[in-house]
Amino acid sequence: MNETLQFVVRHGYILLFAWVFVEQAGLPVPSAPLLLAAGAVSGMHQMNLGAVMTLAVAGALASDSMWYEIGRRKGVRVLQLLCRISLEPDSCVRRTQVSFTRNGPSVLLGAKFVPGLNAMAAPLSGIIHMGWRKFLLYDAIGAFAWVGAFTITGYAFSGELEHVAANASYMGKWLFAFLVAAFAGYILWKYYKRQKFLNDLKIARITPEELKEKMDAGEDIIVVDLRHSLDFDANPQTIPGALHVDAAELEEAFEVIPRDREIVLFCACPNEVTAARLALLLRSKGITQIRPLAEGYDGWRKRGFPMGPAKVETVIVAPAQS
Repeated sequence: MNETLQFVVRHGYILLFAWVFVEQAGLPVPSAPLLLAAGAVSGMHQMNLGAVMTLAVAGALASDSMWYEIGRRKGVRVLQLLCRISLEPDSCVRRTQVSFTRNGPSVLLGAKFVPGLNAMAAPLSGIIHMGWRKFLLYDAIGAFAWVGAFTITGYAFSGELEHVAANASYMGKWLFAFLVAAFAGYILWKYYKRQKFLNDLKIARITPEELKEKMDAGEDIIVVDLRHSLDFDANPQTIPGALHVDAAELEEAFEVIPRDREIVLFCACPNEVTAARLALLLRSKGITQIRPLAEGYDGWRKRGFPMGPAKVETVIVAPAQS
């Protein structure tokens, strides 16, 4: 029997629980190969498939419950922290928020199959104060589907997997070196994509100091708060006089956005991704006097600049031509 399968049999169920728990907690240790191996071992009657699936699901639920509670206690700051340390583009926070807004708890059913969304779904469930029983039900179904997809596949093809593993054992250290190199290449590729994503969003920013000077001087500037409703509800105070507008709504209303006034966009995401992306898009549609705010909402607030309520308008409308 291949060393990997022997390792699974030797350490058994506790290893499976701990490995899945650690991966769902956020460490880059993929569980899929271990779940496949556990399914294959079960197919060779060395482990019990029911126990394998139960412990793997329990490990996922234990980790997700931890993140649910952290999200409930700490709020949206948890998502921003996760996005800063993630290899996924920074827009993952907003994608997750939008997914929950549109689909509610059903997002949890398939979240574990989607990189980025998996890491954000459990804490966001806590942030929006989803009921504990509802969270546990949907998360358990999603975890069972995810675990089952790999373990049952391993179980069904246990004979073929054992044969492949036996042949692969002849490669010894070369196979191990190849797997390490492949994993390192994957990490480097994700890092490269992240940096390219950020470089593509490079656009001239306006600093919080520059914006405050313009506002103090009485310049006619439109300031737009693009934070998602979850972020806004958590911190409803904003830059004085700012309009709170959804990014999608502003994008659709580009034809009525004034061309003769300076527009400043800001959001709460790392690297001002939402604001920069929207500013680039609107510039391509002929709205040239538009810039994202450097450091976004947090940059303005941490400098101790004035905060106030948002304006009630939902869209920016250019004045009618006389």
